[in-house]
Amino acid sequence: MEESEQVLNTGDYMIGLDIGTTKISVMIGRKNQYGKLEILGTGRAVSHGVARGIVANIDKTVASIKEAVDEAKQNSGIEIDEVFVGIAGQHIKSLQHRGEIVRDNIDMEINKIDIEKLKSNMFKLITIPGEEIIHVIPQEYTVDGEDGIQDPKGMSGVKLEANFHVITAQVGAVSNIMRCVEKAGLTPKDLVLESFASAASTLDDDEFREGVALVDIGGGTTDVAIFLDNIIRHTSVIPFGGNVITQDIKTGLSILEKQAELLKIKFGSAMYTEDQENVMISIPGLRGREPKEIAVKNLSEIIGARYKEIIDLVYHQIKVSGYENKLMTGIVLTGGGAQIRNLKQLTAFITGKETRIGYPNEHLGSESKDAIVSPMYATGVGLVLKGFEYAEYTNTSPKANSIVKGEEEVIENEPETDRGGILEKIKEWFTEENID
Repeated sequence: MEESEQVLNTGDYMIGLDIGTTKISVMIGRKNQYGKLEILGTGRAVSHGVARGIVANIDKTVASIKEAVDEAKQNSGIEIDEVFVGIAGQHIKSLQHRGEIVRDNIDMEINKIDIEKLKSNMFKLITIPGEEIIHVIPQEYTVDGEDGIQDPKGMSGVKLEANFHVITAQVGAVSNIMRCVEKAGLTPKDLVLESFASAASTLDDDEFREGVALVDIGGGTTDVAIFLDNIIRHTSVIPFGGNVITQDIKTGLSILEKQAELLKIKFGSAMYTEDQENVMISIPGLRGREPKEIAVKNLSEIIGARYKEIIDLVYHQIKVSGYENKLMTGIVLTGGGAQIRNLKQLTAFITGKETRIGYPNEHLGSESKDAIVSPMYATGVGLVLKGFEYAEYTNTSPKANSIVKGEEEVIENEPETDRGGILEKIKEWFTEENID
C-alpha cells in the first residue's frame, strides 16, 4: 500500500472501553477532515463488579459492560465489536531499568530493528511471580557513551543503550478484565494504561514537553503520571478515590450511601469557605423519621480532610520521582473525583504548583467539545485517541464495523480479524506497545 493510501478515512472509527470502579463507559469516535476527534456515541453504566480497578465479580461486570455497550449502540447506530480496553488498579507497578545491546556491524546505521530488539529484552526481566510486564517505554538512548539521544535511528554506533520505564500488572487481574470483555461479546484490540489514555485527552504539547503531573482521581484509585520532554517519567497508583470520600461522608454524618453521594456532588467542596457559614441542608428522614439537618461546613471539613490526604500522597509521589522542580506547567487534575469544588485551589495550596482541571477536549472537534464536558470521560476519550495511535503505529486500518441504518446493514471496509481465544492472546498483548 502506498503512503498516500495510509490517510485515515473520515468514516473510520475507534471504540474505547473504560472499566472503572464507579462506572463503565463506552466511547466511539472518529477523526474528521481536520484531524480532530468527533464522538459518535457514548454509553455508561454503573459498575457493580469492580473494586479499585480490579474485577471482583465477573457476572456483574459483564452485565454492566453490556448495558454500556447497548446504550452506545442506540446513541450511535454503530455495531460494537473491537474495543481498546483501559487497565488500572493498585496492582499496577512501575520501575526504571537500563538495557543495552552490542551491534555486530558498525557500518550499518541504527534502525528500528535494533531499537525493537533493545525493547524486547526488557520483557525478559525477572518479575515477581504472578506479575507480567505490560509496557516498556524508552526514556532516552545512549550511543557509544553519548547520552541524551531521543531517537537514535540513522546514527552509527556499536553499543546502543537506553533507560526504560517498565510497567507491570498482575496476570490474574488482566485475565479477569479480558474474560469480562470477551463474555460481553467484544474483542479486545489492545490494553492501554488508563493514565496514558487520560493524558492523551487532557494534556497539550507544551505540558508534555515542559513537564506536568497528571492526577486522575477515579472512584477507587488515583493515578499519577509525570511527563517531561514528551516522555513519561514516573507512574504510580494511590489506592484512594472518590468512593472513599463518599464513605467518609456516610460515616461522619450517619446517612445513607446514596445520600452521601448526592451531598458530595451537589454541595461538596474540598475547602471550607466563609459563604458556607451557617448554611444547612435538610435530608428527608427514613420511614417517618424526622428530616436530618446537615451543616455544609461539616460536609466540607469531611471532604477536605480526605482530599488533603490524597493530595499529600500525590505530592509525595511527585517528590520521590525526582521531577518536583522540573514540572514547569504544574499539575493537571482529571477524572470524576476532580469535579469537586475548590479542589484546584486546595491542590495549589498544598503543592505550591500551578494547577488546572483537565477536560477531555484537547483534541476534540467543536461539536464534541459541547457534548463531552466532564473530566470523568477523560479516560474514555483517551482510549479512542490511543486506538488511532495504535493503528498508525502498527500500520493497520482503523476498525469500521457495521453501521446499522434501519433494517439494512452497511459494511464499511471491515478488515479480517483474528478471533482467537482471549487468554491465548494475553502474552501477545503484553508485548505490544500502546504508545510511541
